[in-house]
Amino acid sequence: MSRATRLQPVRNLADDAERKAALRVAAAERVQHEAEGKLADLERYADDYQRQYTDRVANGIGVTELRDYQAFLARLAEAVRQQRAIVSRTQHDCAAERLRWQEAAKRSKALDHVADQWRNEERCAADRQEQREIDERALRGRVER
Repeated sequence: MSRATRLQPVRNLADDAERKAALRVAAAERVQHEAEGKLADLERYADDYQRQYTDRVANGIGVTELRDYQAFLARLAEAVRQQRAIVSRTQHDCAAERLRWQEAAKRSKALDHVADQWRNEERCAADRQEQREIDERALRGRVER
């Protein structure tokens, strides 16, 4: 069994690891996009609520209603802050998964390169052996004449 053939199971494992890493990158990107979408929705809602608050204050508002608006705006601001932290964490996770995938791809490519190199060496050795045999037959043919 040739070295390249013996390396095949290792190459299969490396290819499988690369595929799994790519799937983890895709999943991390999905989570990141969802978190970014939630943040955008939350920021829009907070902006709309802030405009409503400003309009209400301009038209006159009671103390209780003013306090309720301010409390809700404070909760919205905290929710936006927390969602920004989630977005930051998902971006970090996505970048880390991408690095792991790139490393897996490098390993897979390196193994492919080694296998190709070994196959080329084996092919060259086989060609040299075949040429020796042809030369020997040709030499025997001349000697026998």
